[in-house]
Parts: sequence; C-alpha cells; structure tokens
Amino acid sequence: MIKARKIDVSFLNKESDFPMKPSGYMCVNSERKVWLIIRKRKRESKKNFWVVETCVLCTSVDQPCELFFNHEQVRTMSRVKRRTTHPPYWHVLKNNQRQDEKISSDNLRFVREVIQDKYKNKSPIKGSDLDIEKKEWDPKTKRSGVIARNIGVQHMWEKDGKKVVCTVLHVLDNHVIRYVPPEEYAKSIIGAKVFRNRKPLGCLVVGAEAANPDRFTRQYCSLFNEVGLLPKKRLARFIVTPNAVLPPCTPLTAGHFVVGQAVDVYGKTIDYGFQGVVKRWGFKGGPASHGATKFHRRGGTIGTGRDKARVWPGQKMPGHMGSERRFCRGLKIVRINMKYNVIYVKGTVPGPTNSIVQIFDTVLPRRKFTEAPPHPTYFPPEDGTLPQEDIWDSSLHVFGSPSISV
Repeated sequence: MIKARKIDVSFLNKESDFPMKPSGYMCVNSERKVWLIIRKRKRESKKNFWVVETCVLCTSVDQPCELFFNHEQVRTMSRVKRRTTHPPYWHVLKNNQRQDEKISSDNLRFVREVIQDKYKNKSPIKGSDLDIEKKEWDPKTKRSGVIARNIGVQHMWEKDGKKVVCTVLHVLDNHVIRYVPPEEYAKSIIGAKVFRNRKPLGCLVVGAEAANPDRFTRQYCSLFNEVGLLPKKRLARFIVTPNAVLPPCTPLTAGHFVVGQAVDVYGKTIDYGFQGVVKRWGFKGGPASHGATKFHRRGGTIGTGRDKARVWPGQKMPGHMGSERRFCRGLKIVRINMKYNVIYVKGTVPGPTNSIVQIFDTVLPRRKFTEAPPHPTYFPPEDGTLPQEDIWDSSLHVFGSPSISV
C-alpha cells in the first residue's frame, strides 16, 4: 500500500477543468501553468480529496518540459524492494561519464598540470591551526564517526590462552567536509524522518579516499571547493551534538577511538544474489531418494486453500540474498595501530573483505563511555612523534613480550 499526499481540489467544479476522463483527471492552474495528473479517491469528511501521482510543469499544453514524481510516498508493507543498486535520487551525480573523444598525450599532460597547480597549495589543516571551541564532554555527547575499510580477519590470543577472532579495519584519510546545522538537516529527506518526534541535531559530512578530479563530475567536485581538498570517493554523514562539532578540513584518524571502548560498525552485508530456500533460509529440502523426483532442494507448499487462501506476507521463498545494510553493536576495540591507522575490533563486521564500513561510538546504554574520550577528536602532536605506536588491550597477550615474569 502506497500513501501519497492528499490535496483539496474542491475548487475544480467546471467540466473544463477535467478534460481527461478515462483513467484520471487533468487540471490547469493558469497562474503557474502547472498540470496535475490526479486520480480520485474516497470522499473524506465531505470533501473531495485527490491523490497526486505525477506533476508535469508545462510551458504549453502540448510541450511538457520537466517531469516530477511525488517523493512523499510511505511504504507500509514488507512486500517491496528493500535494496537498490543505484544511489538515491537526491544525491549529486558522482561518476563522470566516459567520452569517446580521444585526448592527445600533450592535452592530457596539460590537464594534469592544471589539476596539480590547483591543489598543490591546499593541504589538510593540522589540529593546532584549527579554531575549535573547547567544550566539555558529557555522557549524552554524540561524536563523529570515521570511514574505514575491512581488510581481513586476524586471530589474537588472550593471556589465559583463549583465541579471539578480530576484524582489522583500516581508517582511510578521513576529513570533515562540512557541517549541516540542525535547522537545515531537519528539512532534508533523511533528517525529517529521523527527527520526526524529537529535537533535531546537526550532522557532519565526512569524506575518505581522495581521488583524481577527472573521475568525477563538476557537480560532485563542487562539494569540495570550500574545503580545499581533492574530491573523496566515499562520503558519510554522522549525527553529532553541538558540543562535538568539528570545522571543515579536520582530519580524523584511528586515535579518535581508544582501546577498550565499544563501537558500532555499519556496513552492507555480502551480496549472494538470487538463492534458493536451502541456502537463503536453511530449509532441509526434500529426500535424496525413495521416489523423490526433482524435489531435492525445493521449498514445498507455500499455503493452503482453506480459510487463508492466499500467500501470507513474509513467506520464506527463493529470492535475493544479502546486500542488506546492517549494524553490529557493541564491538570492543582490542588494539589500535597509530602509525598505520588500523583498528582491531573483537568479532566480525558486516560485509566482505575490502568493503567500506562506518565506525562510531556505540549507542548501547551499558557499553557507553564512563570517562571522557578524545573530545571532539584526537590531534597528533605538532612535532609528528607518536606517544605510542601500537596500543594493546590489557587482556591480550603481546607477542614478543616475556611470557614469564619474575
């Protein structure tokens, strides 16, 4: 069931306002020259309400110039498509389309020189150069997160000999792109859903993995003009409280987190494609022999013909498996390598190896911070030295250290 926005069209009384009769009605607003293709719905509270399906802006009746769809649709059933392979319609076109025109080597070299001259004097700002207003941390503070890449799984051992499976996450070159204030974010499509019944908060847009500007469109590259950084391959939004706001161009590293804290990891699960019920839902399947013919991995009946003569919503059947966005809550950080910006978390995270995930402070009440973390983020020393290159949790056994102490 799809619910669309309802409008009162009781002002349309003449037959000339409804020139289209078979499947819908079409009306013209002479002031704005807007045509509405609408369909009739039940009368509610003695008023004629209509549901807008499509809106066409026209300069004349015969030449429509632009087509808009009603994006205020709310899906209330589970039998709809839950995943898409294309970005949302409100995102700026990112990848540049390849052109068939062959560029000579001299022109290509000239384009590269122009790009180098444009970005050679623009480098990331250090923590000492940023004008950050120092505010106290409190337990209700929401800090920014980071974008990381899942580079594999590694086994660790605790001091009592127990083996621990850890996922290795490489924090990429994260930088804050911009801050969206609460008033502006609450008016966006996502912000209106998140803060429907509560006080709105702002969000930080974080980018990772700088790339060649030739790979992206001019609209996408314009998002980074104010920051002065190369365009980023990955972008993410993190909701933050006012006391955790960071200025643009602020670098985010693995030191943003501390060893022993719990974090939440957000990513997309492995995409298995179209799978049957045995692999997708763990069905037993049919017998292997004793007269079974072409029923070894079938699902069997999906309903009856009695009272409920239909297929119930949510019936487990073959279909697309994986590629779902999932959260892993309360994963403990057991090791941080400050030199290479690598974080080791206890357990597994959604997604295959080499996939992109987002890491941020956990929202579990009993696993939150009890002491102040690096607030609003961690800045390395100005001289470039690291206080400690590799930080381990106290419960892990560090190989290379003496196993017996006297």
